[in-house]
Amino acid sequence: MTAHHPKRIYLAGPEVFFPADAHKTILAHKLSLLRDAGLEGVDPLDTTINFPPDESLKERGFRIYRANRDLMDNCHGVIANLTPFRGISADPGTVFEVGYMIGHGKPACGFTVDSRTYYRRAGATEFDDDGLTIENFDLEDNLMISCSIVESGGVVATGDTEAPEHAFFCAKAFMRCVQTLAEHLS
Repeated sequence: MTAHHPKRIYLAGPEVFFPADAHKTILAHKLSLLRDAGLEGVDPLDTTINFPPDESLKERGFRIYRANRDLMDNCHGVIANLTPFRGISADPGTVFEVGYMIGHGKPACGFTVDSRTYYRRAGATEFDDDGLTIENFDLEDNLMISCSIVESGGVVATGDTEAPEHAFFCAKAFMRCVQTLAEHLS
C-alpha cells in the first residue's frame, strides 16, 4: 500500500517582500488552513539558496527564478494573493506565477483584500490622465488575470476590506480558494 501524499499548493504573492515576522504569521495561518483541508502549502521561500559573495545581483535573480520555478513544477495548483501591490493591480511576479501554473495545466485560485473592481481602482472613468482607455469588465483585476483563473477551474475571492486579519490577508477569502482547489484536485 502506498502512502497518501497531500496535493501541493504553491502560495504566490507579495508576502515574500514583507518583514519576516509578518510573512511567518501569514504563512502559518495559510499552512494551517491548507493542512485542515488535506493539502500541503509551498511557500516561495521554501528553498535554500546560498549566494557566493562574488555572484552578481542578476545571477542571484536568475537563481531565485529557477528555484521558484522548480517549486511550482512540483505543485498541483496555486493560490495567489492578488491584493494590489505597489499600484492598482496584483504583484507582477505573482501574476507570472499564476500564468506559469495555468500554462502547465494546473488550477489557480486568487484572493484579494481589496473588494473594489479593477475599474474602480483605476479611477472609475473611461480614460486615464493620459487619455488611454481603462478596462471596465466588472472584474477583480485585469481581465487576463481574473478570467484565466476562473477558466482554470479556480475562483477569485474577495475579502473583507473593513476587517481583514492583515492589509494583505483575509482568511475567509483564502479559505474559499482552499475549498475550491480541494474540490478540484480530489
